[in-house]
Amino acid sequence: MIDKLLISRRGVLASGLALSASAFIPSARAAAAVKVAGIHGSPVENAWNSVLHKALQDAAAEGAIEYVFSEGVSGTDYPRAMREYAEQGAKLIIGETFPVEKQAREVAADYPETAFVMGSSGKEAGDNFGVFGTWNFDGAYLAGMLAGKMTKSNVVGSVGAMPIPEVNMLINAFGAGVKAVNPDAKHLVTFIGTFFDPPKAREAGLAQIDAGADILFGERIGTADAAKERGIKSVGSLIDYTPRYPDTVFANALWNFRPILNAALADVAAGKPTGRDYTAYGLMKEGGSDIVFVKGVAPAEAEAAMEAKRAEIKAGTFEVPRIMDEPK
Repeated sequence: MIDKLLISRRGVLASGLALSASAFIPSARAAAAVKVAGIHGSPVENAWNSVLHKALQDAAAEGAIEYVFSEGVSGTDYPRAMREYAEQGAKLIIGETFPVEKQAREVAADYPETAFVMGSSGKEAGDNFGVFGTWNFDGAYLAGMLAGKMTKSNVVGSVGAMPIPEVNMLINAFGAGVKAVNPDAKHLVTFIGTFFDPPKAREAGLAQIDAGADILFGERIGTADAAKERGIKSVGSLIDYTPRYPDTVFANALWNFRPILNAALADVAAGKPTGRDYTAYGLMKEGGSDIVFVKGVAPAEAEAAMEAKRAEIKAGTFEVPRIMDEPK
């Protein structure tokens, strides 16, 4: 019965994200399928890229887009890949420009008829270069509230890619959630210096456990492997890791790219400028992110407090701090 209840709860949360995302589908479907290119800087198995890739695959399966993609594209090759897809007639190019912010905007300026919507730490540019952030920090804060009440050592750890604003904001939010319910807790933070290196993330997690951490927040894939190896709990980010680590990952800060994609597709179909910030479509109060957790792992009062705060976030009466400075 417990397993059925947990599955039901997880299904409801996942369905909520999907329902919110579908609000934009009619606009996207109204026009003929748009040729969309995805340029992934990491393999599509990487959590962040997998979220984008799945949204794009789903849109293609529904007939809303024609989807082509490249994965594992290095920063030095990224501008070239953008140009090649623009030359091949892609109307919308989705990707990430964190290591090539200046060059990416230069490419977009050379192809004014192509829409570029990119994960970025910078601002939009012109009429055709839009940006989006991965703002699942609301879920990270809520997971931190649970972790803060669960830790026995009073030490938690976070393993991140590198100290760029979006990663900083996510880790800071997790730490803020911990501190909100447990002001005395210590928060260890390690950056592995790359977006995809599971063995390196595992090693960073093991080092944090050796330093006293008994709960880890895995901003990067591989962190949960360290937690599983040492028999402690972990929090996942972007996707639901619990099915893969059922006895380890008790909560996940989910993010859904589909609302952002649908908003961009609607603009392309309507001939509107795409040079804007699409980040807000991924916020919890917009249905673009959420938390999923295994009920009964955290104390009941911790879950109740977290759910109350989640309701406030969704209602817009509480805003999780957006701290983009490198965690100290």
